[in-house]
Amino acid sequence: MARTREFDTDAVVAAAMEAFRRTGYEGTSMRDLADATGLGSGSIYAAFGSKEGLYLAALDLYRQSYAVPLTDLLRSGGDAREVIREVFVGAVDEIARDGSRLACLIVAGAMERARDDVRVGQRLRSTTRSLELALFDVIAEGQLRGRIPSERAAGDLAAFLVTSLQGLRVMGAIDPDRAALMRSAEVALSCLD
Repeated sequence: MARTREFDTDAVVAAAMEAFRRTGYEGTSMRDLADATGLGSGSIYAAFGSKEGLYLAALDLYRQSYAVPLTDLLRSGGDAREVIREVFVGAVDEIARDGSRLACLIVAGAMERARDDVRVGQRLRSTTRSLELALFDVIAEGQLRGRIPSERAAGDLAAFLVTSLQGLRVMGAIDPDRAALMRSAEVALSCLD
């Protein structure tokens, strides 16, 4: 008879997510995951199948914790320019607040795992695509209302803004200077003028 799990799966995945954010997939050993989660490696394997299985669960949680709230904010129905600006300011504030410079799992996963792991690549594409589609919807609506110029295609603007957001996360990992990041954000947002 199989034993019943005696741990909070969500808490384990959250702890693993933070471990992966600190040291990346390759830099996080099973021992590190055991220390972070409080589980033995056997329990991790039984629950998630492998280190990669736990990493995929962490990516899913990261999407729910960080990407979904951004798309929800974009779809909140506010003024297009204001809501997009709010997304950028929120991202910069989050980067600047993070004194331990934890990695964005989307950026880290793209650099470390997406090329070699189809499942990671699919998750990252799905996550960035959902953000891009939300931006597209807001921009297209803003263009229809005359709040955003129509000289550039909404899809091109949305793709550029996703690239800019991820670039802010990369630069913030190097130097989380809020003022410098906001200057870059303002340049990116000027594409909406």
